[in-house]
Amino acid sequence: MLGKNRINKFITTLTSIAMLLAYSSFAIAAPGVADGEITVTGQVQVNGQQVVSNSTVVSGSSIITGAESGAIINLGSNGKVELLSDSSVTLKYSDNSIVAMLNSGKIRVLNAAGVGSTVTTRSATVVADAGQANSYTVDVGCSDDVKCTQTFVETATGLVTLRSANSVKQVAAGTDAASGNLSQTGCKPCMRPGSAPRVPVAGIGGGALAAILAAAAGVAIAAILLGGDNEVTTDGGVIIVSPIG
Repeated sequence: MLGKNRINKFITTLTSIAMLLAYSSFAIAAPGVADGEITVTGQVQVNGQQVVSNSTVVSGSSIITGAESGAIINLGSNGKVELLSDSSVTLKYSDNSIVAMLNSGKIRVLNAAGVGSTVTTRSATVVADAGQANSYTVDVGCSDDVKCTQTFVETATGLVTLRSANSVKQVAAGTDAASGNLSQTGCKPCMRPGSAPRVPVAGIGGGALAAILAAAAGVAIAAILLGGDNEVTTDGGVIIVSPIG
């Protein structure tokens, strides 16, 4: 009887040790990062499957948004990632990092202080300052047929670095920067803030336009000097000389 009890205790001890080792291995394998939660608008696919809001997104997932669609991946206290329409990204994350590989379209990243975030495109790598919270967007040239090498970065808060083969640019809050072949045939930049080009007045160069404005100002001043009873008002930046009875 005594020998049987000893055997039972020995088996129990071995079982406890085995369970402890298994638990320790599991704890080492799991980084302790909660899965991301996605909120979608329109048509969004994760790993080739159509998803709805509140679905789980695990690290390493491929996310694609359709036309007029978008997705926000909430990573808890680490931050969040927003994917705009017609975009494709592979998203990886851990307890202290967010890494996105942007294939097309536009992504907005918000990371907390102490969490490193990186966005990689075909032509560049965007690295955020992990010492502070950052909010920035990365936009690549869009095309179905051409592998565009354009990368546009705009920083709302914080500081990011745009690294390409030929340059390293610091992009502080309120500024933007670009890299790659910006005149590449077949590529078009996705819609981004401030992307509308300045359209000059047809047939009028910068010097001619300045001369016209100076002449107009001279006419307005002459009208004021010659017509003492006139009243000068402004309406939307245009000088209006109106007579007073």
